[in-house]
Amino acid sequence: MSFLRTRIETLGGAMVDAGRAVVELWQVYVSTIAGIVRGGGRRGELWRQLHAIGNKSLLFIVVTLGFIGMVMTYEACLQLARVTGDFSQVGSQYIRLIVSDFGPTLTGLMLATRVGAGIAAEIGSMKVTEQIDALRMSGVLPIDYLIVPRFLASLVMTLMLTVLGGAVMYGAGGLTAQYSFGVNPNLFFDLSLIRPRHVILMCVKAVSYGAAIPVVSGFCGLRARGSSEGVGWATTAAVIGSSFSVIILDFVISATALFLTGGDL
Repeated sequence: MSFLRTRIETLGGAMVDAGRAVVELWQVYVSTIAGIVRGGGRRGELWRQLHAIGNKSLLFIVVTLGFIGMVMTYEACLQLARVTGDFSQVGSQYIRLIVSDFGPTLTGLMLATRVGAGIAAEIGSMKVTEQIDALRMSGVLPIDYLIVPRFLASLVMTLMLTVLGGAVMYGAGGLTAQYSFGVNPNLFFDLSLIRPRHVILMCVKAVSYGAAIPVVSGFCGLRARGSSEGVGWATTAAVIGSSFSVIILDFVISATALFLTGGDL
């Protein structure tokens, strides 16, 4: 009986903690939006974050998406060669998938690992060394000072990196199809199936991921406790939370788009 009671109390405590974390996460998001409305954040810090999130992630995104594009195209052409040998639809279907899903989602996942960990480590280090308490004592709102510039920079750079990463992914796939299976580039680089709704969907996903990553990571950093161990926990939680948020948002946005378009996405 005592074992069952202990299990129930443990489960209940975990549910209460999860609910409290969700409420705090929502408060961080609302406070970030309010900080943007108030004009929070410094212009110099915004430019620094644009460089840190965008420029320093460019090589990582380009190389990762380029290799993924090569592998995906090779595997698709290999299977088609075994079945029909018709490569006429490879490029047109591939670019539609890149624009509507693979480009923004893979970019968001890559940024969740690199940018999310960096944001949580920076803010977590400030939290455990009581620098955030010093900001509050100086009359500075920590979210306006720390999260708002990262939020704005992430919105802009996630969209830009999505476009660049998708272009590299498509180009690498085209070169792989040409030199491995002899696919005509004019046949592969066919944009006839791209519709405005695909571009809109890409932008919505990229902006949503760009908003989620700094908020989740900043929230994890603000919850850091103790010393270096707490910073490590915050960094791990930020990577996991940001990645999950990208996956969940991908599902929700894709399902909504399918519903709005009547399944003709």
